[in-house]
Amino acid sequence: MSQRLDRVNELMKRELSSVLERYYRFDGVVLTIHDVVTAPDLRQASVWVGILGRAADEEGVIEKLNREKGAIQRELYKRVKLKHSPQLLFRLDKTVERAVSLINTLDSLPPPLPDEEPPATDAKAD
Repeated sequence: MSQRLDRVNELMKRELSSVLERYYRFDGVVLTIHDVVTAPDLRQASVWVGILGRAADEEGVIEKLNREKGAIQRELYKRVKLKHSPQLLFRLDKTVERAVSLINTLDSLPPPLPDEEPPATDAKAD
């Protein structure tokens, strides 16, 4: 990925987080923008969203974001000036949940067996 595209992704991630924090409320959940991946032609951008809270609300939050994406894009592109303003597509990112599940699994494993000590030798050096 080019440096320019990396800078665009990071800028959009930061400003999108600010827009969502300021203008949108989601009861019972905490919404975080994990990543923004913009196509090289700057026509589309996938926004990976992490949701902490009630698991039943995850799909509803993503649907709401995709329904409201026109208004979100307008606010975002008032702040981010680009030749082409990418169309946003919000997607659910479950990497945090998978990481927590993996850590819980590792914590539930039994402790490792102690290393065996080598047998003692009674040989005396002359």
